[in-house]
Amino acid sequence: MNDQPNRRPRKTTGKPAGRPGKSGKPYRRPQKDPVRFLAFEALRAVDERDAYANLVLPPLLRKAREKEGPEKFDARDAALATELVYGTLRRQGTYDAIVAACVDRPLREVDPPVLDVLNLGVHQLLGTRIPTHAAVSASVELARVVLGDGRAKFVNAVLRKVAQDDLDGWVAKVAPPYDEDPEDHLAVVHSHPRWVVSALWDSLGGGRAGIEDLLEADNERPEVTLVARPGRSTADELLDSVGEESALPGRWSPYAVRLSEGGEPGLVEAVREGRAGVQDEGSQLVALALANAPLEGPDTKWLDGCAGPGGKAALLAGLAAQRGATLLASEKQPHRAGLVAQALTGNPGPYQVIAADGTRPPWRPGTFDRVLMDVPCTGLGALRRRPEARWRRRPQDLDGFAPLQRSLLRTALESVRIGGVVGYATCSPHLAETRAVVDDVVKHAAGAELLDARPLMGNVPGLGDGPDVQLWPHLHGTDAMYLALIRRTA
Repeated sequence: MNDQPNRRPRKTTGKPAGRPGKSGKPYRRPQKDPVRFLAFEALRAVDERDAYANLVLPPLLRKAREKEGPEKFDARDAALATELVYGTLRRQGTYDAIVAACVDRPLREVDPPVLDVLNLGVHQLLGTRIPTHAAVSASVELARVVLGDGRAKFVNAVLRKVAQDDLDGWVAKVAPPYDEDPEDHLAVVHSHPRWVVSALWDSLGGGRAGIEDLLEADNERPEVTLVARPGRSTADELLDSVGEESALPGRWSPYAVRLSEGGEPGLVEAVREGRAGVQDEGSQLVALALANAPLEGPDTKWLDGCAGPGGKAALLAGLAAQRGATLLASEKQPHRAGLVAQALTGNPGPYQVIAADGTRPPWRPGTFDRVLMDVPCTGLGALRRRPEARWRRRPQDLDGFAPLQRSLLRTALESVRIGGVVGYATCSPHLAETRAVVDDVVKHAAGAELLDARPLMGNVPGLGDGPDVQLWPHLHGTDAMYLALIRRTA
């Protein structure tokens, strides 16, 4: 199987075709289903504009509620639209392989809008409990609306072939045997590009069971996790606000609260007021470990060197304020720096937000006691939340990130004083973005030693041999965050 679905260059959806020829039957205009039409719009935005589903879907849902009214587009409709979008994106590789087995042409010759309609239909047939007849008829009706009657017939023919078997049956047909090609087998079965399967397996180590658990966890809908920002709210306040029937304490972070399925963060008063936020528990643990690292000497100046969009910065700022320390939050992109400023508004202690390039910092060397550098990366650790990223990234992207990651880590080590601590973090488990960067920079740095980050994570199990830490979705219920703690010694 190819690493990337073999699709044609993107095309915009054309207008529906004209009326068919006379057949003795009156022509019936297609009826637009707002739920499936919205899901199609979201998939086209992801494909055409490189948009992220978590950014395009909320405004589309708001627009649908305003246009259709709550009586025609309710919470169940919103939930179905969300499932159709995310389910289709997560299983796109598997569905592409199934569709390829049901068409008489290479997949690259199927127009992308047609393929989006087909995959939406395949997901309804193989990934939901929607009855077969309803899944096919609704998909054909969507095709009539967005593609025209001619291509709707093609959609109908393909989906009727797909409906002849279930997901397990189709996977057995289209996936190569594990014994012949383990990585390609896992790529098809679990809907990840082959190169991603290989990279995750190298980082995880172990046998088949572990990598299958990880890949399957990437295809699960993640929990929504809140963070109580220190000095502004508490986990107990969030639990009381949401209610025990709708929320649970975090697994590892004392500031985390997990919402039950369908929980809406915007309904929580502390979130609306900015005293709490939405933040994965792995991200919280990274900030907490840096804040808990032992120091030699003063502890008054902290730096978040890649602070956008502000989740870790807000947590660090609250912790710093409790100790009488000041946080400087730096972010290269001005609009992201604005998001950081918004997240820190109301922090009880002093802080500053600036827009600055972390590779050419405006501050003096040796200024800070603690430095967090959460570097730009491929984002392979957050595929649960951004499933489209797995199809968008390429192995060559690593070549672009590697120099930047090393440069930012060198800046961090130069920015911290002797005896201070640097936290190097990524939301990627790829070895080229984690240990390879840290080992290379520390090896050539004058006076730097790795600290054992594991005990600073609290009671989190399964953290490996250390001294660095790699979190995993299937083991810890978090994004695959990586952290190395480095003390400057000379």
